Amino acid sequence: MKKVAESTSVAESLRLSKEFHKVWLFFLKVIPMVMAGLCLSNTVLSYFDIDLTIFSYLAGIGFIPWLFLLLSSYLFHFCEYHRMFLYYIAVNNIICWIDYTYHLPISNWNYLVFHIIIAGIFLFVILYLHQKEVKRKRALR
Repeated sequence: MKKVAESTSVAESLRLSKEFHKVWLFFLKVIPMVMAGLCLSNTVLSYFDIDLTIFSYLAGIGFIPWLFLLLSSYLFHFCEYHRMFLYYIAVNNIICWIDYTYHLPISNWNYLVFHIIIAGIFLFVILYLHQKEVKRKRALR
């Protein structure tokens, strides 16, 4: 009788572990997307002198956590378009750091347009890679 109870608890534990693994992977894929959206929103809002520090707290990321997310995306074999959000965050942080450190000699409007252009380029590449992946999966079926 004890073996049946043990095997049931092991099966239950494995089921919960698989469910947790699926949820973990979902969040690992979605977090960079949300962070990239908040980074862009924070940049646009700051142009209009709207400073929502909550965006910085939620989406601001240092190099080590960013590296963890990037390495995790490789570990779990995410598609390249999932990583593009992380690359956008890195480019955005580098531009902001350069502007903070050396003060780019452009107007606030040009700085905003520059960020929008970069976001647009990344979004175009993300959509292209996503569609490429969808076509690849359809061809495998």
